[in-house]
Amino acid sequence: MARTRSAAVAAASFLLMAGAGLMHAPSVFAAGSASGAAASDFDGDGYSDVLIGAPSGIAGGVKGAGYVTVQYGSAHGIGTAATTPEGRTAVFSQATTGVPGNAEPGDAFGASVVTGDVNGDGYDDAVIGAPGEDTGALRNVGRVTVLYGSARGLRAVGSVSVAPAAPYADARFGLAVATARPAGSAPGEALVAADRRGADVLAYEAGTLRSKSRLDTTGAVQGDAIEPKSLTTGDYDGDGDDDLVVSGRSQEEDGGGRSAVYSSGTGGLTYVRDLGGGPATASGDIDNDGYDDLVYGSPDSPYDQGEPLTGGVVGVYFGGEDGVKGVDELGTVAQAWAQYSPGVPGNAELGDGFGSAVSVADVDGDGYDDLAVGAPGEDVGSVKDAGAVWILRGSASGVTAGRAMSLTQNSSGVPGTAERADRWGGQVRLVDTNHDGRCELLASAPGENGSEGAVWVFRALASGIVTTGARSYGAAVLGASPTGARFGAAISE
Repeated sequence: MARTRSAAVAAASFLLMAGAGLMHAPSVFAAGSASGAAASDFDGDGYSDVLIGAPSGIAGGVKGAGYVTVQYGSAHGIGTAATTPEGRTAVFSQATTGVPGNAEPGDAFGASVVTGDVNGDGYDDAVIGAPGEDTGALRNVGRVTVLYGSARGLRAVGSVSVAPAAPYADARFGLAVATARPAGSAPGEALVAADRRGADVLAYEAGTLRSKSRLDTTGAVQGDAIEPKSLTTGDYDGDGDDDLVVSGRSQEEDGGGRSAVYSSGTGGLTYVRDLGGGPATASGDIDNDGYDDLVYGSPDSPYDQGEPLTGGVVGVYFGGEDGVKGVDELGTVAQAWAQYSPGVPGNAELGDGFGSAVSVADVDGDGYDDLAVGAPGEDVGSVKDAGAVWILRGSASGVTAGRAMSLTQNSSGVPGTAERADRWGGQVRLVDTNHDGRCELLASAPGENGSEGAVWVFRALASGIVTTGARSYGAAVLGASPTGARFGAAISE
C-alpha cells in the first residue's frame, strides 16, 4: 500500500460526525497493495492516473496563480500529449471555466494534491490545495478545491471549493491534504485539509462537502505543539480501518520533527501516541506482514537517536496488532537510514536534504513495498543542489540496502544534466500507471530550467527501477505555461 502525509498533534481525539470513522484507504493510497486496485483512477478504466502540481505557474495570464496537470494511465503508462500511444492529458486552474474562484497572484493552486473518491460515485476525484488564497482582507487563508472524476476523467463543471471553518490570516489552509474512506452514512471518502494550526475534516453529504470536525495541533502532545507539514494514512493495526498520522515541526525550542498517531474505529479517530518524525511521510507494507508501516523523512534533523546527522535521515516504524509504534516506550524508531548507513550509496553532507520526499510502493512485484527517497540538496560533483534519488528495497526484515540504487541526472540513461539548483528529487512518487503490478518511479526537479520544473519517468521491471527508456518532460508539452511554474512541486500517487 502507499500513502503520503505528515504533521503532529495536540488534541486527545477527534471524531467524525454521524459515526463516520476513517476506513481503509482509497485506491490512491494502494499503489502497492495486493488487491491490484488502480490508484488515482479518475475515469474508472482500471489504470492509475497522475496529478502534478505547478503552484507557481501562470494561469489565465496571472503569474503565481498555479495549476495542475493530469495524465491518464493506459497499458503503455502515462503520456505527454493526446497524440501519444499512452493517451490523454489535461490542465486545470482557477482560470478554467467551471473551477471555483479566480486565478490570482500567489494563490499557489497545486501546492498540494491528493486523490480519492470524495463523493462516492466510483470515480476518484482530485483534491487540490491553494494555501496562498486570500479571503477578503485576510491574506494567505487558503482554500481546497475538489475536481470530480467521471467516465471521461476529471471535470471542472460541478467542482467545489472549501475554506477553513475558522479562517485566519496566514493559515495556509490546504498546505497538506489527505482522503480516507469513512464508515457510516457518508457516501464517499473523508477529506482532511491541514493548516498551520491543525486540520479540518470534511465529508460529502447532501450533495456538498461539509466541515465535520477540527483537529487542533496547537495544544500539547506530550508537551509539544506542532505546526503541520504533511499527512499520511495507513492501516497500521490491520483492523481494516484507516489510521491517520499528522506530522510536522515541533514549535518547541529544538524545532525537531514530530508525528502523532490517531487510531481509527467506529467512533472516529482517537489519539494513540506521538513519535519522532519529519515533514515528509508515507505508508505501506514494507515487510509484507499485512500491517502498514510508517516512513518519515527528516531532511535537516540535527540528530537521530544520538547519531549526528549532516544530510538527513529516513526512519521506519513498523505496524502490528497494536498499531504503529516505536521499539520501546520512548518511541525509538525501528530503522533509520541515511547516506552514512552501510550499503547506501553516497556520502552524508550538510544540506543534502536526504528524506525531503519519500514514497512507498512495490517496484518489482515481489509483494514487499519499496522506498523511494529524494535528496534535492545533494551536490553532484561540484554542482550544488543538483539533487539525487534513492531506491531502497523492502523485505521481511523491513527496509534493506541490498540492491539499493541511487540516481542523478548524470547517471547513465537518465535524461538531462545535473545543474545547479535543479533540486532533482524534490518530489518522488511510486505509482503503477500501466497496471502491470510494478510501480514506476516519478522524480521531479522543481528548480529545473530556472524554476520551470520537470518530471522524469522510470520504468519498473521484475528487477526493479531501470533507467533504460527513461524520459523527462516539462509543463509546456502538456499545454501549460512553464515559466517559473515549479512544475512537479507536488505529485499525487
